[in-house]
Amino acid sequence: MERQETAILIASLVLVAVIILAISLFLIFQKRKNSLLLQQKETEKRFEKAIAETQIEIREETLRNISWELHDNIGQLLTLAKIQVNIAQDDPKKLADATETITKSLTELRSLSKLINPDALKSLSLTEAITLEIERFNRLQFIEATITSNEETEELDDKAEIIIFRILQEFFTNTVKHSKASNLDVHVNYDTEKIVIHAKDNGVGYDTSACSANSGIGLSNMQNRGKLIDAEIKLTSQKGKGTEIILTYYYKKKNSTLDTIDA
Repeated sequence: MERQETAILIASLVLVAVIILAISLFLIFQKRKNSLLLQQKETEKRFEKAIAETQIEIREETLRNISWELHDNIGQLLTLAKIQVNIAQDDPKKLADATETITKSLTELRSLSKLINPDALKSLSLTEAITLEIERFNRLQFIEATITSNEETEELDDKAEIIIFRILQEFFTNTVKHSKASNLDVHVNYDTEKIVIHAKDNGVGYDTSACSANSGIGLSNMQNRGKLIDAEIKLTSQKGKGTEIILTYYYKKKNSTLDTIDA
């Protein structure tokens, strides 16, 4: 009888221990799960904040570009047209020159309207948006720029497009302002898994070993933007040989910030 009671007591203690262990494991699991969910929400918030800030930066850069183009390009064309009209008052044959200049001004305004209209920008693909930047450089004669691209094999996520465009915009701005380059070549290549964008200028370049990550072309900033979408950023430069950037973004990379947020 005593043995039976002892066995029952031991069994009860074992059962209680198992229940306590199960409850403890469940609580630990719940705590970790809640911690992961909290981290995920914080990551989402940081990502959305970064996207919002990037969109603001793109708009600000676009407005600066519009201001420059209105002043440096269209403003000068209209001033020239005014002079030509005044000349044509004494020599009507010169009116054709004024007409040609005004026509060119209207063409430039139509091109500029694509940058001003936010709905038009939203409807553009990444390649089309980059092409608009290249065309602007050529119109303003900042630099001789070219772009080549194959056909898109897959539509990019909107957030990824925003980040990629801003990274390239930073590279282009530094090329135009600081590199003293005369040429800028951009190649966009799509395949079934990724997009690879290679941009290179023929500017003065710089010594990467003597340049800190937070100076010069802002490599650190570009790298941080790339990490948001798991894009690979490789930037190289040599004195006298220009600077180039290779950006690789995989459409279907798993466990990225974009996958987490879209899920």
